[in-house]
Amino acid sequence: MNADPPPVALSSVHGTRIAAAPKRCILVLDDEFAIQQLLRMILDGEGYDVLNTDDGNVALDMLSRQRVDLVIQDLRMPKMDGLEFLKLLKQKYPNTPSIVVTAFGTFETAIEAMRLGAYTHLSKPFDTAEIRVTISRALERVEMGRKLARSNIPFLDTIGNTPSMSAVSSLVKRVAPTDSTVLISGESGTGKELVARAIHFGSLRADQPFVPVNCGAFAETLLESELFGHLKGSFTNAIADRMGVFESADRGTLFLDEIGELTPPTQVKLLRVLETRSFKPVGGASEVKVDVRIIAATNRNLAQMAIDGQFREDLYYRLNVIPIELPPLRDRKEDIPLLAGHFLARFAKRMGKVMSGIDDTVIEKLLAYSWPGNVRQLENTIERAVALSRNDRVTLADLAGPILGVSSASGRLATEKIQTIRHPNSHAVLPTAEGAASIPPPVGSGDIDVLLPQTGLDLEKHLLDQERAYIRQALERSNWNLTEASKLLNMTFRSIRYRVSKLGIERPSKNV
Repeated sequence: MNADPPPVALSSVHGTRIAAAPKRCILVLDDEFAIQQLLRMILDGEGYDVLNTDDGNVALDMLSRQRVDLVIQDLRMPKMDGLEFLKLLKQKYPNTPSIVVTAFGTFETAIEAMRLGAYTHLSKPFDTAEIRVTISRALERVEMGRKLARSNIPFLDTIGNTPSMSAVSSLVKRVAPTDSTVLISGESGTGKELVARAIHFGSLRADQPFVPVNCGAFAETLLESELFGHLKGSFTNAIADRMGVFESADRGTLFLDEIGELTPPTQVKLLRVLETRSFKPVGGASEVKVDVRIIAATNRNLAQMAIDGQFREDLYYRLNVIPIELPPLRDRKEDIPLLAGHFLARFAKRMGKVMSGIDDTVIEKLLAYSWPGNVRQLENTIERAVALSRNDRVTLADLAGPILGVSSASGRLATEKIQTIRHPNSHAVLPTAEGAASIPPPVGSGDIDVLLPQTGLDLEKHLLDQERAYIRQALERSNWNLTEASKLLNMTFRSIRYRVSKLGIERPSKNV
C-alpha cells in the first residue's frame, strides 16, 4: 500500500554496512506525453524515482502498490477528470500531497482543486527552476509535517461548540495543511486573526514566521513600502534599505487584515505578487522571489465591492480560494459561557488572581446582550471584570457599561450624594461623596442617559477611554498613590496596578 515505505538499500562505508536513505518517489499524471517526458527528465536529474501515466485509474493502482511521496497532476485529462482523481486521492491517501499543473485559462478549476486539498498549483508553461523549488519545498514540508505533533491546532478549542463554529473548525483543520489562499470574512471582533493563526500553526509552515499586517493602518505610499520594502533613497526619509512584510514572511504565512481597505494601485501590485510570487521593492529594479502563503481578512463585503467597482474582481477571485465566514457572537450565544470561562481563566492567571467562576446572574446578562463588538468585546468585558473583582467570582458588581445599563462604579455609589468632577479630556465622571448632585438615573430602556452620535462610535475604544479617565482622576485625586486610588474605585491594589499598566497610564512629568 502507499503508506508502506519501500525496501531500504544497503551500502558500505569503510567496510560498515549502513542503510541508504530511500529515494523519494514522484508520480506524474498528465495526458501530454511531452510533459511526462519533460518532468521525468527534470526529476531524474534531481535524484527522484519517477512514475508516469496518462490514466487516473492506473495512477490509483500505482498508489495502492507502492509508496508515492508526491503527485504532479494535470486537471484536464480524457480518461479520468483531474478533479475526480484528486477527490479519490484525498479520500484514499489524504497525506499524499499533489501539485496541480494547469493550462492558461483554467484558473477557476485550479481554485476548485485547491479547495479539494491540492498542495499548490503551477501554470503551464512552467519554469523548470520553479518546478524544482516547488517540489523540493513541498516534500520538505511534508516531511516536517510527519515529524510535528499536529493533533491539536492551537486556539480552535476555545472558539466554540455551536454548529457554525464546529464547521469553521473542521474547515480550518482541512485547509491548514495545504498552501491554499484563504479569505476570512466577518464583523470586527469575530476572531479573524485568531483563525488565521490557527491555520498557520496547523500548517506545514508552522515553524516559519506568521506576519500580520493591517492594510487599513497605513497611507497608500507607506503601505507599499510596508508590503514590499524599499531601498535607501527611494523616497524622502528612506535613509536605509528596509525589508517588507512579504520578504519577512518568506516560507511562512502573511496575514493581510482589512484587505478591503487597499487602494486600487496597491490592489494591482498585490495581484501581481499573487500571480508571480515575486515583487520589486520601492525604488528597486530587481525582482525578489518569495514563497509565502496568503491569508486575508475583511469585515466588508468584497463580492459586492467587486460588483460596484471598488475592488478588483480578479484580485477577489485570487484571494477567495478558500472562503471562511465567521458568524457574529449574537448568532452563536451558546458559546458565550464557554468563551467567558476561557477568558476568566486567562486573565485570572495573568493578573495573579484566584477566580473560581462566574455567577449565573452574570451569565444571564452576558447572554441577554447583543455584543456589537463580538468576541473582542466579550474578552475586554471579562478582563475588566476580573481586574475589578474583589471576590473569587465575577458578580454583577464587576460588570460595567451597556451590559448592565449602568456602570459598575455608579452602581456601587448610586445611593451616595455626589458632585461631578470632569476630566478636561473626557466626558467620564468620577463620583465623590461630597455635594448634592446625583448620578443620572437609568431611562426607559434600562440604558443610562447618554446620546449615541448619529455616525455611531467605536464602543470598545469609548469604554476604554472612559475607564482610563476614571483611573487617571482617581490617581490625580490621591496624588498618584495606587493604594488610595484603588479604594476610590473599589478595586484591589493588584487590579489597579494591572489596569494602569494595561491602559498605558503614566504620571505627568513634574517639569511640565
